[in-house]
Amino acid sequence: MRIVVLAGGLSPEREVSLTSGSLIANALMGRGHEVALVDVYEGISGELTWRRAGDALYSAAVNEAVPDLAAVKAACGGREALIGPGVLDACHAADVVFIALHGAMGENGQLQATLDNFDIRRYTGTGYIGSLLAMDKDLTKRMLTLANIPNAPWILFDAAHDDIARVQREIGLPCVVKPCSCGSSVGVSIVETEEALTEALAFARQYEPLVLIEKKIVGREFSIGILDGEALPAIEIIPKSGFYDYKNKYQGGCTTEICPAPLTEDEVSRLAAAAKAVFAALRLESYARIDFILDAQGTFWCLEANTLPGMTPTSLMPQEAAAVGISYPELCDRIARLAYAKGERV
Repeated sequence: MRIVVLAGGLSPEREVSLTSGSLIANALMGRGHEVALVDVYEGISGELTWRRAGDALYSAAVNEAVPDLAAVKAACGGREALIGPGVLDACHAADVVFIALHGAMGENGQLQATLDNFDIRRYTGTGYIGSLLAMDKDLTKRMLTLANIPNAPWILFDAAHDDIARVQREIGLPCVVKPCSCGSSVGVSIVETEEALTEALAFARQYEPLVLIEKKIVGREFSIGILDGEALPAIEIIPKSGFYDYKNKYQGGCTTEICPAPLTEDEVSRLAAAAKAVFAALRLESYARIDFILDAQGTFWCLEANTLPGMTPTSLMPQEAAAVGISYPELCDRIARLAYAKGERV
């Protein structure tokens, strides 16, 4: 197949996306596909180039700090359009569009809706409705609550109308503060004191005005992937310091990850069932990764769902796939083929 891998974009998770996209593209080339890696924001200058096995490999890296998006924008002449020149034409020319974006329009449904509107149906992952429901953390929690899936008590905080007294009154401390619609733990803080709460709100609002504040659930952290309707083995995440923030996620050696996770048979069964319930409640498709906390009383609390999880070979979902004998190239190939089959059903 000819596959366009869309990555980059104008999101705080830009570097994560470019890294995932490069490795996905290389893996697909190794499986015999013709591949073009396209930065969805920068677009294409000149003719689209397809690479095959034996051609030069793509490469990218994630730095410790969130990328300077103003500089990226300036390099493109300050262009406001989020989809660069030639991108949609490239998608039309492909048999499958592999979406390797993280955050912003790649995960909030905007890109998926755009592709649908241009009759580009064979793209990977979830459609625009499920993408929106999973990306907006307030909507996620409303849907989980309606489905009786445990999740932490929360409020949606708007600094234009709310004050800290509301947080103390309705949630209390400790709590977790996060932008409503960012991924990769961008802008997230765990707050123990009122002074830290003020700083955390200011930090989160650097990324968007609406902030989700939820009660901190103490326990062990797990992530579990769903691939084509089946749960993969869960992985336990143990940061060596602090919590599973942007640095601990993407800088090597900062986190211990155990897969399959050390859980009892009953816990494995309950976690898989909870993940499938979240997948269904949020109308997710093809593949996704769901994050949970297991508290001391044995309850799995859902943290969030990731419709476009990190896809480097050492990312969580590829590790889970590897635990059942699915290699990284095979995983990328299976996701692409699920997208092709989805397009045939439309």
